[in-house]
Amino acid sequence: MKRLLIAGTNSGCGKTTVTCAVLKALTDRGLLVNSFKCGPDYLDTMMHDRIISGSARNLDSFFCDENTLCYLLDRNCDIAVIEGVMGFYDGSEGSAYSVSEITETPVILVIDCKGMSDSIGAVMQGFLNFRIPNRIAGFIFNHLPEKLIPLAKHLCDELHTEYFGCFPKHSITLESRHLGLVTAQEIQDFDNKMHLLSELAEKYLCLEKMLSLPDLPVPAYRKPMLPESGISPVIAVARDKAFCFLYRENLELLENLGCEIKYFSPLEDDKIPEDADGLILPGGYPELYTEQLSENISMLTDIRQKIKSGLPCIAECGGFLYLHEKLKNPEGNSFPMAGIFPGEAYRTSKLQRFGYLVMTAEQDNLLCQKGEILKAHEFHYWESPDCGTAFTARKKDGRYWKCCHVSDTLYAGFPHLYFYANPETAVRFVQKCAEYQSERRQAQ
Repeated sequence: MKRLLIAGTNSGCGKTTVTCAVLKALTDRGLLVNSFKCGPDYLDTMMHDRIISGSARNLDSFFCDENTLCYLLDRNCDIAVIEGVMGFYDGSEGSAYSVSEITETPVILVIDCKGMSDSIGAVMQGFLNFRIPNRIAGFIFNHLPEKLIPLAKHLCDELHTEYFGCFPKHSITLESRHLGLVTAQEIQDFDNKMHLLSELAEKYLCLEKMLSLPDLPVPAYRKPMLPESGISPVIAVARDKAFCFLYRENLELLENLGCEIKYFSPLEDDKIPEDADGLILPGGYPELYTEQLSENISMLTDIRQKIKSGLPCIAECGGFLYLHEKLKNPEGNSFPMAGIFPGEAYRTSKLQRFGYLVMTAEQDNLLCQKGEILKAHEFHYWESPDCGTAFTARKKDGRYWKCCHVSDTLYAGFPHLYFYANPETAVRFVQKCAEYQSERRQAQ
C-alpha cells in the first residue's frame, strides 16, 4: 500500500495547507486517494472529505491499539495521505510520530521557513536526530523564497535526506474560529482555493517523488471481532452546520453492528426520524446557531419528550450544550434549548480541560458498568453550570475531575468518545437501542 504522512515541526507551520494541496493535486490526476488525520480532529477530516469526494478517517494511537490502527488504515486506494497533528513528536502516545512508527509510514516534514535561511538546517538536523529510529523521508519547505531553493536542496543533500519541494508565500487563506478552522462548507470560495493550491503543488512540490515512495504492506493485523447482533435498530444522528463533529469510524462501527443510520437536522427538521430507536447528538457549533435552534420548538419538544420517555441517547459536547435549559451565544445572549438539564451553558475565555483523558465510571450506565474505564477527549470553550458526576476523568498529568450525566438510557457530557477505543460501549448502546425498538414495536 503506497502511503505517506505529512507532518509538521509545530502547529501552524502549514501542514494542513500542504496536505490539502497534495490531496487536490493527486485527485486532479485521477488517482484514488484515501486521506487520514492523526489525532482527535474533526475539522481537517471534513476538509479532506470535500477535496477527495471520499471518506476521510482518523488514525489515533491514543484511542487505538496497534492492531486497530492498521485495520483502519488498510483501505483500497492508489495512495493514502495521512496528515499529522501538532508537531511531529508532540502528543506522546497520540503523536504523528507514534502513528508513523506503528503503521510503518514514510514521513515528509513541513518546516515553516519564514525568517530563516541557514538555520533551516539546524531544524532539519534536530528532527532527524531527536528520536532514532524515525521514518522521516524528507522535507517540504513552507514560505521559502524561491532564491533559497538551492540552499534547501543543498541542506537535504548534506543531511542525507530528500527534498520534496517548497511552498511559496501565497494569499490563500483558510478561515478559522475558536475551535480552529471553520468547516469546509463554510470556507468562502472553497473549490477555487483548492484549485489554486493544486496548481501550486504541481509547480513547487515533488509529486512524482512522493508517488515513487515504496509500496509497503500494512503491518499484519486481525479484523476486530464484533458480536453477531442479529438486530437492526435505527440510530438518528444529528448532522448539520450546528452538529458536525462526527467520526466516520464510529458510524461505520454502528453499521457493522447492524444499525441503520438516519441523519436529521436540529436546525431544519421538525422532529427526529419517526422510527428512531436511538439518538446521537454530536459536537459542533450550536453556540453559533442558538437563535435558529431555539426557534425550532417542535424539534426541541420532540427531543425532550423522546429522551424523557427512554430513547437511548448519546450527547457529546455541543450536543450536551443543546440539552441545557438555556445556551448563551458568543455575544452573551441567552436562548432556550431542550431543557433536559437545568441552568445556562455559557462561554469562557479559554479552552476547558483540553486533550485526552481516561474516565472511570462511578455508576452503571448506558455505556458501561461501574468501575469500567473509557478513553475520551475534550475540546471546548463553552461550559456548563453542572458537568455531572457520573465519571471521574483523569489526565496524564494527574489532574482529575467529575463529569457527565448518565442513566440507563443516557450519556451526556463534554467528553467525546471514539468507539474503536471502547467497542463494548458501542455494543451496549446498540443493545439498548434494540430493546427500545422491541418495546416501541410492541406498543404499536
